[in-house]
Amino acid sequence: MPTASLEAMLELWSRSLRDVKHQIRPLFAAPSVARSAGAFLDGLLGAERRKTGWMRAEAAGDPGPWRQQAVLGRSQWDADALRDIVREHVVETLAEPDAVLVLDETGFLKQGKSSCGVHRQYTGSAGKITNCQIGVFAAYVSIKGHAFLDRALYLPKAWTDDPRRRAATHVPEKLAFATKPQLALTMIRRAIAADVPFAWVAADSVYGVGEIEMALRREAKGYVLGVAASHRFNSWIDKPDVAGTAEAIADALDPGAWQRLSAGRGTKGERLYDWAYCELADLEVSKKTDGRSELWTRGLLVRRSISDGQRAYFTTWCPAGTSLHTLVQVEGRRWAIEEAFETGKTELGLDHNETRSWHGWHRHVSLVMLAFAVLARVRQRANGPPPKTERTAKLTRALVAPGDPAGRDPARAAAH
Repeated sequence: MPTASLEAMLELWSRSLRDVKHQIRPLFAAPSVARSAGAFLDGLLGAERRKTGWMRAEAAGDPGPWRQQAVLGRSQWDADALRDIVREHVVETLAEPDAVLVLDETGFLKQGKSSCGVHRQYTGSAGKITNCQIGVFAAYVSIKGHAFLDRALYLPKAWTDDPRRRAATHVPEKLAFATKPQLALTMIRRAIAADVPFAWVAADSVYGVGEIEMALRREAKGYVLGVAASHRFNSWIDKPDVAGTAEAIADALDPGAWQRLSAGRGTKGERLYDWAYCELADLEVSKKTDGRSELWTRGLLVRRSISDGQRAYFTTWCPAGTSLHTLVQVEGRRWAIEEAFETGKTELGLDHNETRSWHGWHRHVSLVMLAFAVLARVRQRANGPPPKTERTAKLTRALVAPGDPAGRDPARAAAH
């Protein structure tokens, strides 16, 4: 492998880290805390499989974990300001006008009852009701890559209604109970207010109906949102007569209505399913920019597994004439956030937070989001002309995905 190629990759890593450390420096009043935050970021991106305070401290050459712990706990800095820096970094790296904002949640398994938001609740991470925290996330997904854009810790009513627990974990006084869809809607509005370029929102059935649908329609944003089999749909004037639950409508579809399409590549190749799409209504939508009207279509998208026939249902909203292939691709990008959770937990210590406070959780998670954004930038900038040899390709992948002995892209770690 030519020496220049290796030097270029190392310089890309070095420059990317220098840039983000310079960006976050104003968040910290004391230079020593800024240095510790930089060392924290180095530790998250390092080869250690566990990202505990002791291991990060050892990697930084500190005699103990207190400097690392101070970044999350005792120091005074704004995790939301870091979130905004992450957003700017992600947009600068991955921005595309037809990008998809993906909403989902993940669980953080915990022992005891003291960590902020911990409660016996269902999490897909464990596949059962268990003692855990739940974080709601937004990811930005484009043809250039994907990265986390926003986050919020979900607080059950057992926490928001308990002044003692709130005080012990420093929950902000004005914070009221919010459902997971409400947290997600706040993230959507935050992205729109920051002029983040995206055309679509994708999410599973937790976020599929209600306020999110109405808000996206008002903003002329397309969506592919999961709904339950029992969700009712009705067609309007000038569309084929359709009425009933999503399941009943799918049962009545003609065999010729189904098309086999890929929702994108996974670790085992193309994710092939059978798909059907029913247009339900065409509606005039006024553009906020110039007041002109556009025709948009509300519809029902159905996905059917080839192996076992299991179906999933999605309510859709898109410009009139949008193809089934486009809707399938939007829904397929939803899996990127699952891959991001896997990478965040296995490579970057997303679930290795040792603090118990509200601000500690958001600081830790925001730093992990920044580390992921660095990975996304290095990966995107490294994806220029293809390497000339397989040996070069393997080393390039290893540099882009440190800590993975096979040199695989860590964002492909989750099988579907």
